[in-house]
Amino acid sequence: MKALHIAATGMKAQELNVEVISNNVANMRTTGFKRQRADFQDLLYQNLRRMGTDTSAAGTIVPTGVQIGSGVKTAATARIMSQGNLQQTDKELDVAIRGEGFFQIQLPDGTTAYTRDGSFERDATGTLVTVDGYSVLPGIVIPQDARDVTISTEGAVQAIVGGAAQQLGQIQIARFVNKSGLEAIGDNLFLETEASGAAQVGNPDQDGYGNLQQGFLEMANVEAVSEIADLIAAQRAYEMNSRVIKAADDMYSTTTNIR
Repeated sequence: MKALHIAATGMKAQELNVEVISNNVANMRTTGFKRQRADFQDLLYQNLRRMGTDTSAAGTIVPTGVQIGSGVKTAATARIMSQGNLQQTDKELDVAIRGEGFFQIQLPDGTTAYTRDGSFERDATGTLVTVDGYSVLPGIVIPQDARDVTISTEGAVQAIVGGAAQQLGQIQIARFVNKSGLEAIGDNLFLETEASGAAQVGNPDQDGYGNLQQGFLEMANVEAVSEIADLIAAQRAYEMNSRVIKAADDMYSTTTNIR
């Protein structure tokens, strides 16, 4: 009886589904987090009677046939890259992207990573860095005596230095043909992959790139009500598959008890 194995694949699939949902819920307050969704596909089929085969010399054919499925498998955990809500922080180095694009971050090994988390700080040299100390590309240095730092919607960084306004640099952002193809590595960072395509770098608020909002942070795009509804649906699907296993076991028991 294949029902045991088929239902087992269903339970494993829903177990993974719950894990994806739990990660979404856990990151509800994570800056720039993008929720994931588990996608499933059916497994191979066994053809007991193939549709379209001849049933007589007169040319009649089987209209539907008999196929028995093998269960379900996880096809992907797609990342939903929709815009999260912007939350005002009034911190001058907090920056949110409204629209398309990612901040470029240089990792210690020289690799360029990408993030939607714009909670930036200054290190000991005045360089604009992430909360983990990674440099924001292209490198921008804010002098120690700088005050009233402003970041325009186009990414221009200015400050009052020595009593005069001074241009300190230009923040550029990157976008991708397939944002969902980026590889998440934790710490709110993504890496470019062959699936995402090469990064296209440009200035904010130009040529389809999003604009920057100083004093704001983009929150996670997780909706609590939707996640709870998905969790309940996953739980019910898991329960139904467990009942199939119980029913198959009862049928096995009935068969073995026949005298």
